[in-house]
Amino acid sequence: MKCYRFFLCLVICFALFLTGTLPRLSEAGLISIKGLEKAEINSNDIYLGQITRIRGDDQALVQRLKRIVIARAPLPGKSRRINENYIQLRLKQEKIDLSKIRLAAPKGIEAIRGFVEVTKEDITRVVSDFIYANIPWEREKVKIRDIRVRDGVILPKGKITYRVEPLKNTDFKGSVPLPLHFRVNGSFQKRILVTADIEVSAEVVVTKRPLRRFRRITEDDIEMREKNLAELPRNIVLNYEEVLGKRAKRNISANSVLRLDLIEFPPLVKRGDVVRLIAESGGLMITTLGMVKQREGRRGERIRIENIDSKKSLYGRVVDARTVRVDF
Repeated sequence: MKCYRFFLCLVICFALFLTGTLPRLSEAGLISIKGLEKAEINSNDIYLGQITRIRGDDQALVQRLKRIVIARAPLPGKSRRINENYIQLRLKQEKIDLSKIRLAAPKGIEAIRGFVEVTKEDITRVVSDFIYANIPWEREKVKIRDIRVRDGVILPKGKITYRVEPLKNTDFKGSVPLPLHFRVNGSFQKRILVTADIEVSAEVVVTKRPLRRFRRITEDDIEMREKNLAELPRNIVLNYEEVLGKRAKRNISANSVLRLDLIEFPPLVKRGDVVRLIAESGGLMITTLGMVKQREGRRGERIRIENIDSKKSLYGRVVDARTVRVDF
């Protein structure tokens, strides 16, 4: 009976040995590294522990093997195939004793970089929200005609944040370029340029009749009309009070949108006019008479005058048609 049992044990052990279930004596203590068919990578480097299953009794060596960088990860959404020979090369470079390793990756491993797609619709929504949050006009006066973006954006997996950084002096009307920056886990990833077509409706000052050069503008000459600011230059007049009392610098046709460069204050003084000069300092005010020595001067302009008594040339700013405040 004992012989029979011994013989049966030998048969079972031999069967296990042939099927590979029982480890061969020469493989005792080896570290098993088995490659995966596919592995998703969510870091900038591909680690051995991400693309294989590593088992063995020497846990210190197992953990070291898992941390070995095999290669740089591909771009998000792309893949890279890593074969068994390349893994062996990296193990040799890391001074790993290959006699302690049993590596199995006969067909190679496909390492796929994980990704998140920010769609064109997502980008459009982000830019639209930014525009409405930053426009200097009432929202009901603004209409976004179009937001142009070439494609969606492929990013690595992680915490995605974005920031719209408008260019200097962006006025949010017409065709507006808006750079959009993406970060993942706080690290910059990509910058794209989005263009928005923005229409802004506002009342502007328009001439009702032709204005001759140097004609003083009155309420009968102008009216307010609603226009799309995106189709007009920057220096248009939005308030009729800015126009009244000024004059046309040149001939202006009817139905013209008034611009600041088309109007000016009429001169209050001209060469040869005698004006009162005022000089103030520390609560002391001195007045005398002076003569304008340049062609003309408008309110607030700095002009040259001559003190009639002393004949000394001075400079001052025009207050009105009779007064100049002298620099002191």
